[in-house]
Amino acid sequence: MPTAPAYLRIATALRGMISDGTLRPGDKLPTEAQLRQQFGVSTTVVKAALSILQGEGLIEGRRGSGNYVRQVRRLTRRAHGRDLRTATGPTSPFARDATAAGQRPDWEHSSEHTTATPAVAARLGIDPGDPVMRTRYRFRSDGHPIQLSESHEPLAITGGTPVEWPEEGAAVGVVARMDTIGVRIDAFEERVTTRPASPAEIEGLELTARGSHVLVIERTYYAGPLAVETADIVLGPYYEVVYRVPVD
Repeated sequence: MPTAPAYLRIATALRGMISDGTLRPGDKLPTEAQLRQQFGVSTTVVKAALSILQGEGLIEGRRGSGNYVRQVRRLTRRAHGRDLRTATGPTSPFARDATAAGQRPDWEHSSEHTTATPAVAARLGIDPGDPVMRTRYRFRSDGHPIQLSESHEPLAITGGTPVEWPEEGAAVGVVARMDTIGVRIDAFEERVTTRPASPAEIEGLELTARGSHVLVIERTYYAGPLAVETADIVLGPYYEVVYRVPVD
């Protein structure tokens, strides 16, 4: 197997020390000179490794002092309970996540009529070329971009209804919107993967250009056998995902 580049190996080693508590919030990292000596690399390689950790929000540089472990305040995405109809507080699941973390949520969005690609059609159980509503989001918490999302809904379900345009009606969130038109969502499926961030994701989430990865959730909502919405959710380093599943 090919050996990982030196800057990634250094970033992985330091990330592990932060994760296991060897380096705690407020602790100072080894100096660049110490890291050069420890790993036998150049200053450029060390700086690249530190840049990755800064982009992940794990460390911060202090001018004239060095690099320190940050106190990271992540949002928690509790997949099982976030869409419950009995949920209290803000009706947007993302807004609830941010509010629970003591942070201020906001987001930008754009919606348009388009047609289903073969991949989207397969997920929604429709034909390629069928009309769909596509909505793109960028979510921020305390002003920091934290999540990107692109969703598709069949216009055969929502077209001509009060919820056709996802952000223009009184109801917020997929479950509440579909309830409004008598489509009762009773299940969702999520597929979770990780991969290198694309250039657009690096820009949208304000990540470092080198070595950044994202967590991708492919989510589809169902009303019985009918798929009513599918989305690709891209999470940056300030989000953690928690699943609590009943055992029968």
